[in-house]
Amino acid sequence: MPDVSAETLSGALAKAYSNNQDLNAARAQLRATDETVPQAKAGLRPRVSGVASLNASRSRTTSGDGISPANSELLSSRAGVQINQTIFDGFQTPNSVRSAKAQVKAAQFNLLNTTQNTLLNAVTDYMNVIRDRKIADLRRQNLNFLSEQVRAARARFDVGEGTRTDVAQAESQQALATALLNSALSAVAQSEAAYFNDIGDAPSNLAPANAPSRLLPRSVATAYTMSQRQHPAILATLSSVDAAAYQVKVAEGAFLPQVTVSGEVANQYSMSDTGGGDLPGVNTSAGRPDVITQNEVSATVGAQITIPIYQGGAASSLVRQYKETLGQRRIEVDGTRDQVRAAVASSWAQLEAAKANITGYEAQVRAARLALEGVIEERNVGQRTTLDVLDSQADLISAQILLVGSQRDEVVAAYTLLSSVGLLSLDTLKLAATKYEPNDHYIEVEDKWFGLRTPDGR
Repeated sequence: MPDVSAETLSGALAKAYSNNQDLNAARAQLRATDETVPQAKAGLRPRVSGVASLNASRSRTTSGDGISPANSELLSSRAGVQINQTIFDGFQTPNSVRSAKAQVKAAQFNLLNTTQNTLLNAVTDYMNVIRDRKIADLRRQNLNFLSEQVRAARARFDVGEGTRTDVAQAESQQALATALLNSALSAVAQSEAAYFNDIGDAPSNLAPANAPSRLLPRSVATAYTMSQRQHPAILATLSSVDAAAYQVKVAEGAFLPQVTVSGEVANQYSMSDTGGGDLPGVNTSAGRPDVITQNEVSATVGAQITIPIYQGGAASSLVRQYKETLGQRRIEVDGTRDQVRAAVASSWAQLEAAKANITGYEAQVRAARLALEGVIEERNVGQRTTLDVLDSQADLISAQILLVGSQRDEVVAAYTLLSSVGLLSLDTLKLAATKYEPNDHYIEVEDKWFGLRTPDGR
């Protein structure tokens, strides 16, 4: 009867999907990439700014011929609102928006690929813990067996039925088994640490896992076709090609005319105070006001067209640069396709080899166990030596360890194949975890005009 308290592989994958720090960081990076779309759209949106200024001046003019010094003070303030609107920018903004959307799509596919890698790492960690714990148990059983052989060899030596050589051989194998057990326990600690790092929880009692055979392609040719059509790494590079192509168009837009409209409404207030400058004995400022105030409200509207003629070669260089980048992205598509194809071939071969190895090692374990039992019986009647028993036990332990390793390899290779064709996902595995929908955040911010808070309230 299965242990209901045991951790299952499906449960561990669900934890990794929800808790893995690298995966959550990739999701945050995608949300940051989403913001490039409203940033690009801002190119054709109005820019409104408030402007204000305050100026004060004071002067004193001294003249000869008995003219009194002239004093002047001026205080002025101005406040208004300016609006600038780009009407046409050589199609740079529309192409920037298309490029940003393609970059978001590429980032979404990259997130799917990161999810696949995270889940595959979790499968590997899970199976490594099971394998290393089983090997440690086998090493412990081997040590107990050899300890019993040491005791038996000493007892036979004491009654004259054995030799000192038999005792030494048994003690030698016992010491080696102790060292191998310590190494196995160290491997368990390392695999448990990797499990905690990737899954976010310490491994408890882990239930055995099987390869997801029903989800795998039926042939390697089918696997190749599926991977080339749906692997997220390939889809991400294709979206990157689209983004680079639009960047070329953005750069070419710098050669086209730019049309902008601007407007301003302002209120200006000024106050001046003058005095002095009178001739001797004559008050020439009589009847003039000492303080003059003035208030002016104005509104201006203007349009400007800019036709580029020569920009020092920088715009041309940008076009050439982005064309080279576009060529690079296209080469990367071919490279990614080859990498995915190689991953499919490798994982398929590893899976087939693991299945064959399991069959062979199971037969070897059965034969080695029967051989050990026979050698022990023959030793008891004097037809075999202690060394024969130790050799048979070593053969059995080696076969058992190889079998445990192959069982682990089969499961990991199956999930690796699932990842290489782009099917290692929450939906495919039906994991009990809340699905992260990348489009939810994108829809929230795509047409956002203002606001400092993120959609989740931060």
